Amino acid sequence: MVKLIALYKHPENKEAFDEHYYGTHAPITAKIPGLQKMVVTKIVGSPMGGEGKYYLMCEMYYESHEALQKAMRTDEGKASGKDAMKFAGDLLTLMIGEEVND
Repeated sequence: MVKLIALYKHPENKEAFDEHYYGTHAPITAKIPGLQKMVVTKIVGSPMGGEGKYYLMCEMYYESHEALQKAMRTDEGKASGKDAMKFAGDLLTLMIGEEVND
């Protein structure tokens, strides 16, 4: 499994961020062809104390790197990326990971 990981730093207005993320962005992303699973995690703290650097993490699972690349080229994938840049571009870090199971 390959996953696209989106990490969002703390927004200035958390209520407005949540409203857009859950009401608009997540539904757009959920429609991306080839997406097998989407897990959203709200970061609630750090082991060192305080709120930590990140506010939200979304893990989007795909069968393979090829499936991920194909998904990003679809209209839905492009719409998700465009929306993310519009409402949270300065907060967002994207990474690609492979699950490692022994």
